[in-house]
Amino acid sequence: MALQSTPNHTQTVSGWAAHDSSGKIVLTSSNEVLYCGICHTDLHHVKNDWGITMYPVVPGHEITGVITKVGSNVKKFKIGNRVGVGCLVASCLECEFCMNSQENYCDQIQFTYNGIFWDGSITYGGYSTMLVADHRYVVNVPDNLPMDAAAPLLCAGITAFGHHVTVISTSLSKEIEAKQRLGADCFIVSTNDEQMQSGKRTLDVILDTANGAPFFSINIRERAVKGSMTGSMKETQEMLDVCGKHNITCDVELIKPDQINQALDRLARNDVRYRFVIDISGNSKH
Repeated sequence: MALQSTPNHTQTVSGWAAHDSSGKIVLTSSNEVLYCGICHTDLHHVKNDWGITMYPVVPGHEITGVITKVGSNVKKFKIGNRVGVGCLVASCLECEFCMNSQENYCDQIQFTYNGIFWDGSITYGGYSTMLVADHRYVVNVPDNLPMDAAAPLLCAGITAFGHHVTVISTSLSKEIEAKQRLGADCFIVSTNDEQMQSGKRTLDVILDTANGAPFFSINIRERAVKGSMTGSMKETQEMLDVCGKHNITCDVELIKPDQINQALDRLARNDVRYRFVIDISGNSKH
């Protein structure tokens, strides 16, 4: 993985790209990317489900690797550092959000792939052997985290990152796993009226995986449904540091680059238990 301090830097790399909406990924045209997670967003872009894909598209925004080159003005990183790149690769650097470490809300944000740089070039993601990135959008991966299991943290990890986590479930049997394995601070059994009442007004954000929203109660109380696409670079580094401190990693299914199409097909059919992670380098020892 190479770092640059200016936005316009050309480097030839190899990548696996989708050229049309058929959903097939092929090798297109090499630093070093070690692993890249497969997000469901990748599948949407490959198939142009949202009508915004600019082909050829090289997906991947859950990227871990090792720095092989640094620009002369880069002071934060050095060759050999274990690093990651998530969803963001550029922002204006001048707006109120950027000045307050909230570049994920910048109006000129550019994503790791299928984005457009200032010079008009298209951004390409982590389904590649190499990535050139602005140092502002690179984070350190703690030494104790395996690089393959850390990759999904760059998207799924930061999206769900919070300070005080409460798990609400109908199953009391899940409490031990929620607290000991997943690190939840509190556990509430939703069928226990006393516990539900004690948790009233204690949550700022609720991630509800049940289908459907209670429209009437939301409407009359002026509540809002909001989404969190990703976090800022500062928050992403904080998240990785917390994961490193508590040895939190992702359960992953490691695949080879020639298995990408099979993995995307399985993802489309919901035939996946853990996060797919591509072993780009062919070396799962990192």
